Amino acid sequence: MPPEESTVVNDYDLLAETYTAMSDTEIQNAYYERPAVLALAGDVAGRRILDAGCGAGPLTVSLRERGAEVSGFDLSSSMLDIARQRLGPDVDLRVADVAEPLPYADNAFDDVVASLVLHYLEDWGPTLAEFHRVLRPGGRLIVVVDHPFAIHLLQRQAGQQTDYSATYEWTEDWEANGRTTPMSFWNRPLHAMTDAFTEAGFRISVLSEPKPVPEAEKLFPEDYRMLCVSPSFLFFVLEAE
Repeated sequence: MPPEESTVVNDYDLLAETYTAMSDTEIQNAYYERPAVLALAGDVAGRRILDAGCGAGPLTVSLRERGAEVSGFDLSSSMLDIARQRLGPDVDLRVADVAEPLPYADNAFDDVVASLVLHYLEDWGPTLAEFHRVLRPGGRLIVVVDHPFAIHLLQRQAGQQTDYSATYEWTEDWEANGRTTPMSFWNRPLHAMTDAFTEAGFRISVLSEPKPVPEAEKLFPEDYRMLCVSPSFLFFVLEAE
């Protein structure tokens, strides 16, 4: 029998265990996204950091191990349950929606990390405004998003007539726990990203397209070579003005 279909879009409560296992071991997250974020963050000892859309908390764990004072939030309570198992009861983890006002005070953080979060949103404006609000003046927002060139290329290769200059929704189905779950994302051109950052009061200090860490080459040789010539993600470091 085919897997039962879920009608809930981006159902990370259903996907929590499967996605966490994948994220902990596969090249895209474990050997590419997270190492690059940590490298961009640099020395975080003593810094107050908000992990926006923290999921099961792998990045939260790494930042805390490096001496940061970390808080995190996610919309999925199941993902946060896994994060709490990893981090213990003393870490501030909350259920919150990145598209809504955040439950934190003004100027509460030195850094906000939003890794693979913004591409779930059609309108970045309110979310970036909230990130700016909770950051101290001069604080950093570290952002990772799907690379728009990569998404556009994959969809064109699949026969879709996409328009790179447009901001558009795209969907795909993920299978987990015997069910098919619809996933929805928003792709936008690079200039739309930079315009949104500027309008929200951020200055772009770094735009990075890193390669996976070298040890990934032996573990995932084909994926490693592909990511070295065609990156999946874009990485930004922004300063709150």
